[in-house]
Amino acid sequence: MTSAAVVAVSEDPDVLGAVQAQLVERYAHAYRIECLRDPDAALVLLESLVEDGVEVALLLAAQSAIEATNDLLDAAHRLHPHAKRAMLVSTDAWMDTRTAEAIRASMTLGRVDHFVLEPGPPPDEVFHEAVQSFLLEWARERRLVPQTVHIVGEEWSGRAYELRTVFEKCAVPHAFCLAESERGRELLAKAGRDVQLPLMALPDGRFLSDPSNAEIAAAAGAPHALDERAFELVVVGAGPAGLSAAVYGASEGVRVLVVDAGGIGGQARSSSLIRNYLGFAKGVSGSMLAEQAYDQASAFGAHFLFMHRVTALGRTGHELSLLLEDRRSIRAQAVILAVGASYERLGIPELEELNGAGVFYGGPASEGPALAGAEVYVVGGGNAAGQAALHLARYARRVTILVRADALGARMSHYLVQAVEASPRIEVRTGTVVTAGEGEGHLERLVVRELATGAEETVSADALFVLIGARPLTDWLPRELAKDEHGFLLTGEDLGDAWPLERHPFSLETSMPAVLAVGDVRHGSVKRVAAAVGEGAIAVQSVHRVLAEGRSACPTPTPANASKI
Repeated sequence: MTSAAVVAVSEDPDVLGAVQAQLVERYAHAYRIECLRDPDAALVLLESLVEDGVEVALLLAAQSAIEATNDLLDAAHRLHPHAKRAMLVSTDAWMDTRTAEAIRASMTLGRVDHFVLEPGPPPDEVFHEAVQSFLLEWARERRLVPQTVHIVGEEWSGRAYELRTVFEKCAVPHAFCLAESERGRELLAKAGRDVQLPLMALPDGRFLSDPSNAEIAAAAGAPHALDERAFELVVVGAGPAGLSAAVYGASEGVRVLVVDAGGIGGQARSSSLIRNYLGFAKGVSGSMLAEQAYDQASAFGAHFLFMHRVTALGRTGHELSLLLEDRRSIRAQAVILAVGASYERLGIPELEELNGAGVFYGGPASEGPALAGAEVYVVGGGNAAGQAALHLARYARRVTILVRADALGARMSHYLVQAVEASPRIEVRTGTVVTAGEGEGHLERLVVRELATGAEETVSADALFVLIGARPLTDWLPRELAKDEHGFLLTGEDLGDAWPLERHPFSLETSMPAVLAVGDVRHGSVKRVAAAVGEGAIAVQSVHRVLAEGRSACPTPTPANASKI
């Protein structure tokens, strides 16, 4: 039996017929295609699919009757929380102001992911492009794409959690199942006897039993050795700013190496949907944006070194040198620091002990599916907290946002505030903080306090996601790099007397000549993905000026066919 369905609903028989013809021709071999005219009948179908164990991958609902369509979309979200929901829109719908506003409201409030234009005569490739993009997003989120690494563990926490985190950060598709589950038993049987958990099943058929860090790194695509140690530009950090620098640098012929202690994406990976990023009308997840940027930079010839931490930065003669934690060094003519910042911690010992076992710092990357029907709390009042809550609400029974401030909109974008307030699964408690928590091996309870009254309450909690601010990751840098009182790096005109040369510093250059800072680690930066990407591109122009000064010797050319080292 087909395990997923594509459902289309329209009261217009001509529209429904056109949609059905296009869907059956392209997707009937892989999906169960259901096309109905009556929204009430569609609701009955959605309920029966739940009983039959068939997931809905995509629901296309006509906008001809907005209220009925919204009711159906809401029901679909409740019954099939992973389904992509799109509104079928006629080409002239935008000419009617009230209809256009209703469609935009449905998207803003999260009732629908986006809209799809009603198909024209076949083959309508514009229609299929939209449908395929939704199906791809659904497959990625459900871990159904090829080349998926399957992880089998005894429990969600501990070593199994570490493995999931590594593959999430390195953009490797992965899925997790418990050893006692049907899928877990199947993989264990294939792996053979004498298997130690956690177990990794690789796409090439190999199994790794309780893999070491070195084996995990190799499976995630990290290198074993550095064959070439001199580069024109080394970028430290593979978040949006670092990836942008890699794309623009490599595309302009600069020999670039990107080093990151984890993988790609940085804090952007905690954003389940960035709706205000230029050019992505449907929105884009932080993970998807990072993975596409990584592919783009690799195609231009940038090199990547994952799971390696830079521990020191200095100057050797006319060159900059970076020391890795394994004591190897890399030479560079210019360095861009894009190390970002880490989220502040609550500092509650009981919760620190449950880190990774129900308590998570940063947004939900791979934990969402495991929290179906759970009570989830999110601490924070910024955009990342709002995005995390909306993502978790697709799975959890209830998501409660705890905000220290008196109002949710103090630090959160207006469109996110609207979406959060419209979600029936999200509750917001302002003027409230977490003071304690406990659980037997896993978070079970939290103690929250109302700041105005001092009253405390113990609540049941299955998971806690903490997004309460960030600190720059600059402790490892030399003292000669000027910082503000919070540890963020000063650049350009903000350097003042800290700048050591007669010439003016280049844009985004730190107090160490030829070392630039971009993104969240920089003093005065705008904490937005688009701003970080822009700074990465701007920094490359300064790198060209650094290279033109000729302060560094010309390094040995890097092999052109290598994308990772």
